[in-house]
Amino acid sequence: MLTKANRITAADDYRGVVRRGARFVGANTVLYVRKNPEGGTPRFGFIVAKTVGNAVTRNLVRRRLKAICHSRLASASPGVDVVIRALPPSATAPWADLDAEVHRSLLKSGAIRVSGSTL
Repeated sequence: MLTKANRITAADDYRGVVRRGARFVGANTVLYVRKNPEGGTPRFGFIVAKTVGNAVTRNLVRRRLKAICHSRLASASPGVDVVIRALPPSATAPWADLDAEVHRSLLKSGAIRVSGSTL
């Protein structure tokens, strides 16, 4: 799991990334990326709305996204903040599709380095 240092927890931080960050849209997710002005470790945040499904489904999607981000943490660029908004199709998306989409968006955004990719 992601450590506290690698999670976005403050509402202002979420708001800043979503409003001022670059946006990358996929079939199952929308990824927002912004360079953290304070630098530091890469941080990830997740938005899974009620439109995705009931509480069990939303928590499953959130856990899957956290696991995907945790696996990419070693290759993440320092000082980057990433917020992933899950779209309703993410509830039924196969793991491989969700993983590939998030990986592709992270590569496009420059949030992870190519040399550390596992795909």
